[in-house]
Amino acid sequence: MSLMKSYVALLRAVNVGGTGKIAMSDLKTLCEAAGGEAVRTYIASGNLVFKSKQSERQIKAALEARLHKLIGKPVGVMVRTAAEMAKVAADNPFSSAPGNRVVAIFLDHAVPADALKGVTGQSSEEEVRLGKREIFVRYGDGMGHSKLRIPAAKEGTARNMNTVTKLADMARE
Repeated sequence: MSLMKSYVALLRAVNVGGTGKIAMSDLKTLCEAAGGEAVRTYIASGNLVFKSKQSERQIKAALEARLHKLIGKPVGVMVRTAAEMAKVAADNPFSSAPGNRVVAIFLDHAVPADALKGVTGQSSEEEVRLGKREIFVRYGDGMGHSKLRIPAAKEGTARNMNTVTKLADMARE
């Protein structure tokens, strides 16, 4: 029998820019139907914190299938254990910068060694560092004005470090 683990699930392109709108109450219900317990959401941008006996891969598949059925198009889901989320927060290479100016772009797989190949639009105030399954970006004036494009991050989903830290704290509770 597998043990109950705490997880964080991050939905890609939900409630952002008018695409993939979903009420957080519906998201909570959907996660419970996928086997999540003690489900909580955090801000209306597709963040779930819950417990499950399932593996990361099982959770991802169940959530993506249910989201596709609900929204009518594929929605990517990145899943991390509570420990992995805490490590992302702790490994922030730009910890001296304000948390709202640094993002972790979560990927489903290990960051490729050539992830910085093809990066365009990087300003002198922007820095990029590679993590295990995350790409960290420090923005100068914020993400909204940035022209930075990272091809390796295309299928990922970004959260600022304030959100990453909050989700890690919630998952640890």
